[in-house]
Amino acid sequence: MFKEFKTFILRGNVVDLAVAVVIGSAFGAVVTSLVENIITPIIGIPGKTDFSTLHFTIHDSVFRYGAFLNSLITFVSVAAAIFFFVVKPLNVLAERRKRGAVPEDETPAPSDEAVLLSEIRDLLRAQQSR
Repeated sequence: MFKEFKTFILRGNVVDLAVAVVIGSAFGAVVTSLVENIITPIIGIPGKTDFSTLHFTIHDSVFRYGAFLNSLITFVSVAAAIFFFVVKPLNVLAERRKRGAVPEDETPAPSDEAVLLSEIRDLLRAQQSR
């Protein structure tokens, strides 16, 4: 059982997933810091600079909509960063790779030399098998 567990843990996709989670977490912290310390104060220049203190109360229930606004800005920023820095470049690379590949039905016809060489090869094989 231990050997199977070791094999499972050392599989490439499990290790890759663990690395992705750690890097994603660190990336999320960086973007959260960017939103809280740079973007939110810029958005708040005309009025209030810290949305997290915005709230209203109804019958002793406090609704902190400012914290929700901060989370929403963070989410949109993370999604935009992932799209523009990961998804879009990967899509461009995939498109380049696809354009560079020759489709199977459009493979070029063999040259006269290639046809002649394949005929010679086939004749030599036929002679050897006799």
